[in-house]
Amino acid sequence: MRGPGPFDLRRLVVTAAVLALIAFLAHAARSSAQAAPAPAPAAKSAPASPAAPPVKPGGALYKPSYKYPILDRLEASRDSLQAIVDSLQGVVDRRYKDQAKQDDRDEQSLRMDWTGIQRPPSPEAFKAPFHFPPVAQYLTGTCWSFSSTSFFESEIARQTGRHVKLSEMWTVYWEYVEKANRFLREYGHSPLVEGSEADATPAIYKLFGVVPESAYDGQPVAGGLYDHGPLQKELLSYLRWIKDSGHWDQGVATAGVRAILDRYMGRPPERFEYEGKSYDPKSFLVSLQLNPDDYVACISTMKQPFGPGALLDVPDNWRRRHDYVNLPLDDFYRVIKQSLQAGYTVSLGGDVSEPGMDGVEGAAVIPAWDIPAQNIDQAAREFRFGNATTTDDHGMHAVGFMNYKGRDWLLVKDSNRSSRLGQFKGYYFYGGDYVRLKTLSFLVHKDRLSGVAYK
Repeated sequence: MRGPGPFDLRRLVVTAAVLALIAFLAHAARSSAQAAPAPAPAAKSAPASPAAPPVKPGGALYKPSYKYPILDRLEASRDSLQAIVDSLQGVVDRRYKDQAKQDDRDEQSLRMDWTGIQRPPSPEAFKAPFHFPPVAQYLTGTCWSFSSTSFFESEIARQTGRHVKLSEMWTVYWEYVEKANRFLREYGHSPLVEGSEADATPAIYKLFGVVPESAYDGQPVAGGLYDHGPLQKELLSYLRWIKDSGHWDQGVATAGVRAILDRYMGRPPERFEYEGKSYDPKSFLVSLQLNPDDYVACISTMKQPFGPGALLDVPDNWRRRHDYVNLPLDDFYRVIKQSLQAGYTVSLGGDVSEPGMDGVEGAAVIPAWDIPAQNIDQAAREFRFGNATTTDDHGMHAVGFMNYKGRDWLLVKDSNRSSRLGQFKGYYFYGGDYVRLKTLSFLVHKDRLSGVAYK
């Protein structure tokens, strides 16, 4: 740990200023005691003015306000001393700020040496099913929407052959409304997180329908980039005020939430045109032949019984839904792998803060010096859940699978900033070992779970 050393100049200047102030006060006190009031100079003749009414003894009259020169001088001296202190504090504050910037520039992260790690040559090597090119989320915590929206675009293509670009921000808008509603229903005890889970998207589709991106883009800032920092700040401030003031009227509060969302994201459409036809959001969902009830979210943990009715116990599962299917690790990974091999895609949620995940390299594996691949089992996952080295960081879309040079690899479409650092912008190659150890949940068509026996 390092920082600026002692600032001796500050001590010297402050000490000198204090001594000067003491000397000034002593001199001022002596001068006040010894000084006699000087005779007032003779006043020049002035034009006669109306005489003031006579004042009776003990009566009322106006006089000029009294002045206190010594106190004025004392205040001026105090202000001068404070200016000196403020100036010195500013110098020290700047030094610490500059040091923090330098520390940030010098920061290093523990990474794996990728020498000798053979990876697939390109995304094209996977022969992945249809998916739109990767889209960046920029300064938003909405990876869950970007990944699951991409997943449903692939599902529409798989089931109908249609290539329809859906709106990520439509889902984000209504998810904000739903989070606020639960916050109000629970009197402030529901988390106000920016994130969510992949199964939020079919839940929103079921309630509100869906729209294409051409009908609602969520008002990105200049250049088509998203920045939800100001939106999130104002929304949190408003809902905290609701809690602190006790104004729990749901209708009024929800209208306030929507006013904030409308200003930053735009009002969602009630009707729109798409390919020459008029739709509302629910009729558009029907036209896509997409049934939100056909999708199942899965986890793998020893903490709960295997089978349906489990809880993904993380803050982003703010709905606290107990409808996850809890699978043993071997089944968990097998469903993901076999779904990709069969031409399906899978929406993943998991940890992305590992030394074996590298955006520049465009790949993620578990280093042998962390845990050898053959030792990854249910207990190894659980150990990392317990010590918080596996956390619910990010949502991604797995779009392909291949075995390359004896290692399982998944092609992952990613909206995160790190996926733009490597050669294949918006893609990662995930090793099978990484998926087994660090994936918390996935969303898949329910057909892919047929025949899975819970143990």
